[in-house]
Amino acid sequence: MRSARVKLDGQGTYHCMSRVIQRQMVLEDLEKEKFRVLMRDVEDFCGVDILTYAILTNHFHILVQVPPAEEVSDLELLRRVARLYGDRYAAELAQELAVLRGKGEDAAAEALKGRYTYRMYDVSEFMKTLKQRFTQWYNRRNGRKGTLWEERFKSVLVEGRTNALRAMAAYIDLNAVRAGLVEDPKDYRYCGYAEAVAGDAQAREGLRVVMEEVAPDGEWGRVAGMYRQTLFERGLSGHGQAAIDPAKVREVLAGNGQLSTAEVLRCRVRYFTDGVVLGSRAFVEEIFQAHREEFGRKRKTGARKMRYGDFDGLCTMRDLRTTVISTGA
Repeated sequence: MRSARVKLDGQGTYHCMSRVIQRQMVLEDLEKEKFRVLMRDVEDFCGVDILTYAILTNHFHILVQVPPAEEVSDLELLRRVARLYGDRYAAELAQELAVLRGKGEDAAAEALKGRYTYRMYDVSEFMKTLKQRFTQWYNRRNGRKGTLWEERFKSVLVEGRTNALRAMAAYIDLNAVRAGLVEDPKDYRYCGYAEAVAGDAQAREGLRVVMEEVAPDGEWGRVAGMYRQTLFERGLSGHGQAAIDPAKVREVLAGNGQLSTAEVLRCRVRYFTDGVVLGSRAFVEEIFQAHREEFGRKRKTGARKMRYGDFDGLCTMRDLRTTVISTGA
C-alpha cells in the first residue's frame, strides 16, 4: 500500500529520495558525478532550489525548496531549455516562437511554452525529469532498456527555516557517514556539505537557506560553523566520532531511553524518510487539516510525536512503530 504524499500548491520544502531498482549498487563515481551535473541542470530548468543532497551507490537524497511559481518569459524559457537540452534545441525552439509571435499567434506561442513550463515549480516534475534524464543517459551508456529506479520516489514535506529543516539537512549530509564511507561528511565528494566546504557558491547558498533562522546574516564562516555543530556534537573538532556503535543504539532503545540529537542524526531514522510531514506540532496539524481527505475518517489529529531520540519537539504525520531507528545508510 502506498503511503500518502503531501504536496503544497505553492512554496514548500521537500526531502526527496529514490532507490535504484532491486537496490543494485550501480552508482559509481562517474555515475554520481553525472547525476550531480544533471541534478543542477534540472534544478535550473524547473526553477527550484536544492538546499543539500547526498548521492550514494544505490540511492539518493535531495532537500529541495520549491518557490512560488513565476511567469517565465520567452527569453528565460530559452535559457532554461538550453541548460537542459542544449543550444541547438533551444535555437530551434526560439525560431518556432519567433514565427508564432511574428504572426501574432500569441495563444499558440503560449501553448508551445506550456509544453515546458508545466514542469516548472513542481517537486514531482522536478523528480520525474531528473530520474528520466539520468535513466536515458545511463541506459545509452550501458546498452540497457527500462526503468532504473524502484517505484515512485519518497518525499517528506519539511517545515522551512526551522530546526526541522536543519535536522533534515544534517540527516541527508550524514548519509555517507552512516554508510561507513567516511568519518566526516566533508570528505564525501557527493553531498551538499562537502561541495559547500570545497567552495561551491550554489551549495553554500543552499546551506545559508537551511541556517537562515540561526544565522540570518548569511556570513559563510558563521553558517559553516553552526551547521557543523548541527552535524556533530557541540565542541567536537576534526573528525570527531562520526560513526555510532550499533550496540549502544540497541541498548538505549531497549531501555526505552533516548539518543542525543547528534546520535540520532548518525542513525537511520525512518521519520526522515517515511514521516510524510516533518515540523512543529502546529505545522503538521495545519498540513493535516489542509489534506484531511488523504487520511482515514477515524483520525482526529495529524501530529505524531517522534520517539526514541531528542528531536527538540519535532513531529511527523505518521506514527511509525517498527524499526524507527537503526544504524546504516
